[in-house]
Amino acid sequence: MRIIDPHMHMVSRAADDYKRARRAGIECCIEPAFWSGQDKQHAGAFFDYFEQIIEHETDRAERTANMDHYVTIGLEPKEANYRDMAEEVVERVPEYLDRDPVVGVGEIGFDQVTDDEEWAFREQLEIAEDRELPVIVHTPHTDKPAGTERIVEIIEEMGVTQDRIIIDHNTENTIDISAQTDCWIGFTLYPGKIEADAAIDLLEEYGTDNMIFNSAADWDPSDPLAVPKARDKMLDRGWDREDVRKVVFENPYEFFDQSPNFDYEA
Repeated sequence: MRIIDPHMHMVSRAADDYKRARRAGIECCIEPAFWSGQDKQHAGAFFDYFEQIIEHETDRAERTANMDHYVTIGLEPKEANYRDMAEEVVERVPEYLDRDPVVGVGEIGFDQVTDDEEWAFREQLEIAEDRELPVIVHTPHTDKPAGTERIVEIIEEMGVTQDRIIIDHNTENTIDISAQTDCWIGFTLYPGKIEADAAIDLLEEYGTDNMIFNSAADWDPSDPLAVPKARDKMLDRGWDREDVRKVVFENPYEFFDQSPNFDYEA
């Protein structure tokens, strides 16, 4: 069963991880710009990083594993709190959105739910809306329900197109909030976010429409095979193969197929 993983931070992984992921059925991955473990101190560091994931990682995925690799570009919320630097980065985000492997804006949203984070979130939501691009939204690690509620308030207040937004990193405590919208709902199978069995339990309760699994494979303890393992768990629990395929392939395909640069062959 083919898989699209829409949240693999492969810049943090060894080339062998591409090969392992490809053997497990992941034919396509999307790498969002994210916080790489240490705060960047200069705007130029972001631009170097954007170039690395756009050029080097796309080439590395193809060269090492024959995997389609796409990217979303944005100023993630944690570093939005350095306001002067953040303004310089956000000003240049649009010029990266026309690059061939770039299929959306993200990840953006909240980390500590500060005024500076909200400024960056609103600015980048507007950029994505103007360009009609998909958006990956990061919900905060702490006080997650309140932060998710604020995200939903801003999305509704701004009137942006909810069908092009995925609210990611959902848990049992946020799914009711996210499900009030027409946004897509992401579950990040990652320590400290949600375990696969808990995410599958939620799918059994809420259904599979607009639901997407991802891995957030990065520099911390994480697993680039998290989505294939969840696929196998769903099959072991008696799920119909077509329903499993919807969650791990058809839904992420439909979401990113809204981008003009997403040309993966389904």
